[in-house]
Amino acid sequence: MSSAVTTIIFSLVSVLLVSLVSLAGLVTLSMDEARLRRTATVFISLAVGVLLGDALLHLIPEAFAQRGSAGERVARSLLVLSGILVFFVTEKLLRREPGVVPARPRDPSSLVRPELAAINLAGDSIHNFIDGVLIGASYLASPTLGISTTLAVLLHEIPQELGDFAILIHSGLSTRSALLLNLACGSTAVLGTLVALVIGSIAQQALVGWLLPVTAGGFIYLACANLIPELQHDRSVRALFVQTGLISLGIALMGVLTLVG
Repeated sequence: MSSAVTTIIFSLVSVLLVSLVSLAGLVTLSMDEARLRRTATVFISLAVGVLLGDALLHLIPEAFAQRGSAGERVARSLLVLSGILVFFVTEKLLRREPGVVPARPRDPSSLVRPELAAINLAGDSIHNFIDGVLIGASYLASPTLGISTTLAVLLHEIPQELGDFAILIHSGLSTRSALLLNLACGSTAVLGTLVALVIGSIAQQALVGWLLPVTAGGFIYLACANLIPELQHDRSVRALFVQTGLISLGIALMGVLTLVG
């Protein structure tokens, strides 16, 4: 089997797995809010370590692996910073609801909020498309990079999908409608991967050279601006040790993938 075919197969399997995470809301149906938040916190802590580890141990070193002039190195550094800025601007424009798992309303009259569902679905579709592009571009660079990026995307998608499902229910949708719409949004990741693979077959070096540093900046932004603030809500000593341990585990996992790759 050729390396190109292997890359396509691994990319599609990975992105399909990520898309199925959109069904994570099913597990929340039997959970009370306190248990749901505790579960989300575990994944958030792991996601912080994996996102930062993937960005700083895999994506940025890969982007700078090729020698270049001082100007090219500065350009790559600016692309990392632009990734942070792009994700910041995108989040501001989409006006996402704060918090990973929104509180479930007690007043039934507050359940009819179609505009909230529309904003959430639009933002989630764009976000998943970008995730798909990142996975495809990473596999074009190397299988190890593809696997590590898939893990990073998976771990930050799980708490996000839990939150997205809660937002849709909060907006007045039925459980069935919320699951189907969330799955439809998750499937845009497949489209993103296909776009990356098609473009990559034409201009792989340009795609990887531009997208990897931007991806690294985006992962750093997601970890530091979105996920770490969620962990700061619990200031107990137990939370300090548990969250630090899980973040370290995520970083260690990325480190192991770097060494064996």
